[in-house]
Amino acid sequence: SESHASAGKTDGECGRESMLSHHRTTHKSHIRVAVSSALQAAKVSPLIEKVSDHKDFKKLLRTRTNVLVLYTKSGAHLKLLSDVAQAVKGQGTIAWVNCGDSEGRKLCKKVKVDPSSKTNGVEVLHYKDGTFHTEYNRPATFKSMVAFLKDPAGAPLWEENPEAKDVVHIESEKVRCGVCKRMQPIFQQAATETKGKYVLAGMNVHPAEFDGLKQEFSVKGYPTFCYFEKGKFLHHYENYGATSKDITDWLKNPQPPQPKTPEVPWSESGSEVFHLTDESFDTFLEEHPSVLVMFYAPWCGHCKKMKPEYDEAAEILNKDPGVLAAVDATIHKSIGERFKISGFPTVKYFEKGEEKYTLPHLRSKDKLIEWLQNPQAPPPPEKSWDEMQSSVSHLGAEDFREFLKKKKHALVMFYAPWCPHCKNAVPHFTTAAELFKEDRKIAYAAVDCTKGQNHELCKQEGVEGYPTFNYYNYGKFSEKYNGERGVSAL
Repeated sequence: SESHASAGKTDGECGRESMLSHHRTTHKSHIRVAVSSALQAAKVSPLIEKVSDHKDFKKLLRTRTNVLVLYTKSGAHLKLLSDVAQAVKGQGTIAWVNCGDSEGRKLCKKVKVDPSSKTNGVEVLHYKDGTFHTEYNRPATFKSMVAFLKDPAGAPLWEENPEAKDVVHIESEKVRCGVCKRMQPIFQQAATETKGKYVLAGMNVHPAEFDGLKQEFSVKGYPTFCYFEKGKFLHHYENYGATSKDITDWLKNPQPPQPKTPEVPWSESGSEVFHLTDESFDTFLEEHPSVLVMFYAPWCGHCKKMKPEYDEAAEILNKDPGVLAAVDATIHKSIGERFKISGFPTVKYFEKGEEKYTLPHLRSKDKLIEWLQNPQAPPPPEKSWDEMQSSVSHLGAEDFREFLKKKKHALVMFYAPWCPHCKNAVPHFTTAAELFKEDRKIAYAAVDCTKGQNHELCKQEGVEGYPTFNYYNYGKFSEKYNGERGVSAL
């Protein structure tokens, strides 16, 4: 009965009972199951925790945060799980309960698990933070199980998708790249349509071990499509908006990408902006008493966005009350070094040949015109978030992992100081941190991805946009937080 089934239930079993009610059958007859010779011969890794006592089981779940338990009456899957245990050492734990011996049978009965009710005689359950989390129902393969234990809440591997069966997977792992995810079903369909004629393969080359491969085949972003014929790399395929038909048609007659039309340099576009060089810079400033200079790089997205505004402002100002000039700091490097230009665009004001102000707030046509008509010192720079007093812990590459290891619950906000969405989230995140400041097990932390080595750290933690919120449990990544960014939600 329900009341009888619940009477001896422990805390760790509550979630499990509600999810796996079909295992409640009480066995009235005790069947003695001899341990098979296969089990005796099985080489079990010392990294696999063999558990048969209920107290030991509870202790294991209490002291380990990420546990995958194999319940079986034979040695099935032990070799596979020994390899998995080795691969996730320090990140997850594999345990084995033999429901075939007398002690193990009692434990299986206690936690209401009956592997013999499964078609393959095996049940694999995952426990997180001391309680039942989920039944493992992904493929019983080394890669799938390792990926699951490294990220129990994460999406399955691409190759686990039945629709991707015709794509050849080479060391594939979970994909974070947005364009990659969008193109996966298209690539899968093309693989199925061309099966037997062409091979379409997928490979995750993001890990550092593939840096040599990326260099060899000019992989500078994701996805990158490389076409090979008879083992030789011929060229890239660059249609990122392709349909499956586009891909199959291209494979019938593979052609190299068409050369892109070179962009006309800004200095040759006929604008009213004066373009200065290393040689002309000082002379020009002597001849013009009031000059705004924009230091830029041709590849910089923010510069490209600002150029038309700067051009229009130059047309309207037309030397009165000042002029607008620009310097390509990637070509005229000595000027960039002289004025310590470290980011683009940088706008500086020169009066009678002398540098007077740096003006990060001037970006639009109207603001440029308004400011040059009445040059004023810029407002003092805002204090950066990490300079403000708060209960948020600001971390960097040097202390990130050490700090999080000590916290049972940590929500980390990865941000960039210039990002408007981050600025909006900061006050809410800071207030939420304040509410938990007395609890040593809980931390709200932040990482400025633009500082020093933090860029590499953010990349490792899967940050592709700002802000990104990751939840960690004793230093281990658990899941991304994609909820509301108000105080109560955070």
